[in-house]
Order: sequence, then structure tokens, then C-alpha cells
Amino acid sequence: MLSVFVKVLAVASLLSGASGRQFKRATTAASYIASESPIAKAGILANIGPSGSKSEGAASGVVLASPSQTSPDYDYTWIRDSSLVYKLLIDQFTQGIDTTLQAGITNWVAAMKTLQQTSNPSGTVSTGGLGEPKFNPDLSAFTGAWGRPQRDGPALRSIALLTYATWLEANSGSATVTSTIWPMVILDLDYVASNWNNTGYDLWEEVNGSSFFTVAMQHRALRQGAAFATTMGDATRHTTYTTQAANLLCFLQSFWTSSGYAMANINENNGRSGLDTNTILASIHSFDPTASCSDVASFQPCSDKALANHYAVVNSFRSVYTINSGIAAGSAVAVGRYKEDSYYNGNPWYLCTFAAAEQLYDALYTWNMQGNLTITSTSLSFFQQFLSTATAGTYTSTSTQYTTIVAGVLSMADGFLVENAKYTPAAGGLSEQYDKATGSPLSAADLTWSYAAALTAFARRNNTVP
Repeated sequence: MLSVFVKVLAVASLLSGASGRQFKRATTAASYIASESPIAKAGILANIGPSGSKSEGAASGVVLASPSQTSPDYDYTWIRDSSLVYKLLIDQFTQGIDTTLQAGITNWVAAMKTLQQTSNPSGTVSTGGLGEPKFNPDLSAFTGAWGRPQRDGPALRSIALLTYATWLEANSGSATVTSTIWPMVILDLDYVASNWNNTGYDLWEEVNGSSFFTVAMQHRALRQGAAFATTMGDATRHTTYTTQAANLLCFLQSFWTSSGYAMANINENNGRSGLDTNTILASIHSFDPTASCSDVASFQPCSDKALANHYAVVNSFRSVYTINSGIAAGSAVAVGRYKEDSYYNGNPWYLCTFAAAEQLYDALYTWNMQGNLTITSTSLSFFQQFLSTATAGTYTSTSTQYTTIVAGVLSMADGFLVENAKYTPAAGGLSEQYDKATGSPLSAADLTWSYAAALTAFARRNNTVP
């Protein structure tokens, strides 16, 4: 099946470069990956203390969101951002892609252990402090006004820690797991198990309610933690985490709308449509390469609801950005957070556009591993972008319908990379956003999350999965 995937890659690469559009740095996804990959990796490492070239003032293991200190000031470490970054780096290390990363991982674990115990405006380690979203680069508490708590941080941190712990257990590192990693995971997952049903601020730090992304990450973390609790002989926590994961999965279903997409936030009233890349990010960070597309409940990238949601969210940006005008329906466009966004006047974000690509690469991986794809009434509009005559049913990898659809999906996924490539400066630096009218980079320069989002999308296109 892998050979089918490679053949389709070749076809779609030709398709993605066939439009004649002019790009600043690359005309195909493959050329962008080749040029941007080393820049993105270097961009991440530059923002990690103490020795990163742009990490001045950051303690050992601290991941700066960006070295930008003015307009905007992102010279802090967010639990969410740093956990997503180190999940990527841990994957690269444990998969043998970069065996030089272990010292940095050890430093990050130590920094996270310190932050867990650091009292802050959200509380102490035992009174809610684990929900604190960001800290100063020197590991001290940030005491200014902020949208707190943000309850995705402990879940994301535990996912990264558990990934590393699993590798350690298999590589003579069980003592470190027992003494350091598992106690940290227990703190985070006990917090998640006890607090998931309380509201908090979303990943964009704007809405106080129940966030789809947060709930999805809490579900994944507790499922992963329950499995590892068995490894550690902790039957009580296995039971607790399993029970609460099931409750979270049930709650996650309440975000789905009759309009064919998942609401980004509920238990609030912000007047938005609810279409938001919050939900696409939730899907890609819930991706289980061993799961079936029929796993709709956990919003697997290839599930019918996740694909319908992708269709709705991406289409919501077609008419709101000038740089998207003239791009045909069914083709990739620049993607932002949500169409009503007003931050910096509301623009595309590199990480959001990468996420739109990554979900499709995830879906392609699963289809090719299982040798078929299934279209339902829920996902029909998504698939008709690539085959107008598509109807509900299951199509095997030997069918012409499958070949046509997969080539079209891959062409769209590559198109999202090419859209970002078009607005990537010649030197390759990735900011947070780019202007919706001119494509010029905006907001914080060298955003670490932008670089990490690039590398995870590139990895999925190259068939490397977590």
C-alpha cells in the first residue's frame, strides 16, 4: 500500500505545480519541504534556553514562544506551545530521526518539573496552579492579568512526557520514569481528571468556556495515561483515567452541530459561528496511526465528521482574505484562526494553514494503510471537491474512484503548503501571521509553534507518523 501512496505523491506533486502561480520560495510542496525543513528545525532550537541563539534570558529547557519582546511581547514560555514543540522533538528523538536531542529533552523535563511546583496566580501545584498558561523565561511566575486558567497545558505536557517515558521504559530508563516522569504525569493527569468539567480559556486565550481542542487533548492524555498506568502497576489510576476519558469522549460529542462541523467552544456566548481551526488542530493532535476512520468519536483525521469539519472550516476563509480571491473551490487557501478574528485585523496564520494540510496527510496515511476509504452522507461534500460524481460507499485502493480522490486530496494538502510557501520570506523565517491583503509577515517573528507546525506537516507528508 505504501507504493500506492508514493505513486500518488508523484502525481499530486505535478498537479500542485501546474497552476502557473508565482511563489516567492517554492513552486511545489516538495521543494518547500526541502528548503524550509532545516530552517524550521534551526528556528525551534534557536528559541530554547539556555544556549539557543535567540533565547537570551531563558533558563535551561525553556521554550520561548518567540524572541519578540515588543509588538507583540511573546518573550514567555507557554505550557501549550512548549509541550507541542517538545512532543515533536521527542518524536524525532525516539524515532531515531535526531539522536542528539536527548540532553535538550532532559532539560525540558527539568524545567517542566520546576514549573509544576511554581506557585502562580492560578494557585499552587495542589490548588489549581497547573492550569497557569504561561511563565517568565527565567521560570518565575507571570503575575500580570491574563486569560487563566487554560486547561489544555497539563494534558499536552503529559502526552509529551508519556511519549518519552514509553521510550525510556524500552531503553533501560525505567528508573528515570519511576523517579521523575511518572510523578510529573500523575500531577498533570490527576488535575485533568478532576478539572476537565470546569470551564477555562481556549488555546487562543480569548474565550472562557469549554474548548473542543482542550477536551480532545484531555481525552487523549487520559487514555494514554491509563494505558501507561498499567505499565507502572497503578491499577487505581488506570481505572480513574479510563473512566474520566470515557466521560470526556462523551462530552466531546456535544460540540457537533447539525450544520456539519464541530463548534470550537461551548458553554459561552461569543456570537461567533464556531468555525475555527481549533477543531482541525484537535484532530491532528488526536491522530492515532493505528485507529480506523470509523473512530468518529475521537475525531480521527479521516473520520467523516473530521473531514466534514475540515471542509467547513477551510471554506469559511475563502472570502475573508484578499489573498484567497480567485482561488477555485476545492483548492487550498490561506487559513487563519476563525473568520471573525480581529487580532492584528484578522489574518492567515502559518500554523493554521499547516494544520489544514496535516489533517489531509493524516487521512491519506490511514486510507493507504487500510486500503480503502469510506464516504458517508456526512463527508460527501468533502469528497465531492475531488470527484463530483462521488456517492456514499466504500472504495478500495484498486478502484478508479479511490485513485482520483486520493490524488485530489493530496493535491489540496500540498496546496496548503504552497500557500504558506508563497508568503514565506526568502530567508525562511516564520512569523505568527501574514497579512490577508499583501501576504507580508505580521505579529511575532520566529514563532516557535509555526516552525513546529511546519515540521509535523512535513513529516506526515513524508509518511512519518507519531
